[in-house]
Amino acid sequence: MRFLTAGESHGQALTVIIEGYPAGVPFDKGLIDAQLERRQAGYGRGGRMRIERDRVEILAGIRNGNTLGSPIGLLIRNRDWENWLDVMSPVSEEIDPKRAAEKRVTRPRPGHADLAGGLKYHQEDLRNILERASARETAARVAAGTAGRILIEQLGCSIFSHVIQIGTARIEEQELPDYTILKQGAAASPVACADQAAAAGMMRQIDEASAAGDTLGGVFEVVCLGLLPGLGSHVHWDRRLDAGLAAAVMSIPSVKGVEIGLGFRGAAVSGSSYHDAIHTGDGRGLYRMTNRAGGIEGGITNGEPLVIRGVVKPVPTLGKPLPSVNLTTGENALAAVERGDTCIVPAAGVIAEAMVAWVLACAIIDKFGGDTLVEIRERTKEYQDYVNQP
Repeated sequence: MRFLTAGESHGQALTVIIEGYPAGVPFDKGLIDAQLERRQAGYGRGGRMRIERDRVEILAGIRNGNTLGSPIGLLIRNRDWENWLDVMSPVSEEIDPKRAAEKRVTRPRPGHADLAGGLKYHQEDLRNILERASARETAARVAAGTAGRILIEQLGCSIFSHVIQIGTARIEEQELPDYTILKQGAAASPVACADQAAAAGMMRQIDEASAAGDTLGGVFEVVCLGLLPGLGSHVHWDRRLDAGLAAAVMSIPSVKGVEIGLGFRGAAVSGSSYHDAIHTGDGRGLYRMTNRAGGIEGGITNGEPLVIRGVVKPVPTLGKPLPSVNLTTGENALAAVERGDTCIVPAAGVIAEAMVAWVLACAIIDKFGGDTLVEIRERTKEYQDYVNQP
């Protein structure tokens, strides 16, 4: 399977084409709309989220609530388009030269794709870069990733995210947490944090950063339960599941670090204290008492919960901009100011859920094949019976 997205932040719409999705999968657009709504929510989000009310339109590949096996076409309209038609129209006759000049961007923001993208594509107006580099594109990814989520949930998996840290406020961690409590607590929290005391500290720091015209980053965690062992492979670098997951999460704007399981925190731990001993007995088959590997060994799922984290840098669009250079005049200047968020860590977790779900759905298709959901279910059941043998 694969998907492609197209669209600019202030363009008419975001579009998605999904190819290779199996037939016969119940497909409810309301499930995508619910994930799009989660992506827009979260304490610290900016003014754009008060404009957009993201809803998906299904253009192709679905009939009577079920997938057909043909390419799926999805559309998410930008409500803000009507305010940008005279600046962002693809038709030159519809562009207002005066307003387009007012919206021209020549002072790149440190930390954004503005300068690097402008140099790469020879763009004098950096709006031609930032419109696509904007995290607005991730709404399309959430739509595509939810298609992956729908598939893995049909096979008994569940996935959620929660926030570990924002600024200096972070949760008190347990080695083997109760994932049900984490999921429920995160769903009820404005910052997707199950620890109420930590969540209060996170919101307080977001308020302080907003008042100062600043931004905050943090850490989110994605957990997937119910995965069979055997997804991914050790035989080539690009077939290792951990590599694909890391790339998918790292591709989210503002994510600057990814770890699976204990990850970076295991650097100072000895091997005897790091690795997860294997046990059997008590009618449980093979099992582990710990999950420091995060559910993946040798690039392959091992049957334990998949646990992956992303480190989110502070949003680069600042209310009080950093020093930059005006590329038109060559003079020192303050960076451009665009509408932005104070903190996007909870939203980044939702996007990461979608990306992780997509990669896992692809791994399931790779292992079990099948053009229909019925075939995939039959093959996963046969494999599961083999795995569960005494």
